[in-house]
Amino acid sequence: MRFEGTDLGSNAGMGPTQIRTYYQLDVAGRALIRQAMHSLQMTARAFHRVLKLSRTIAKLAGSDPIEPPHLAEALQYRRRRW
Repeated sequence: MRFEGTDLGSNAGMGPTQIRTYYQLDVAGRALIRQAMHSLQMTARAFHRVLKLSRTIAKLAGSDPIEPPHLAEALQYRRRRW
């Protein structure tokens, strides 16, 4: 339903512009992702992947907005570079 009226069918097809449109974070969520980007040295691509995964986690939890616990869970699934 979220993509009704667009050519998108899933989170995977979203680009940076659509992500900014559909994934609005609250103040705590923005602070968490900003801190994670800095401390984990995340690229823009990794940032977008975390947001997409956190959207899926939020949806599975029955939440419409992405909340900090959803972001935290998505961040813990990131592959670590050694």
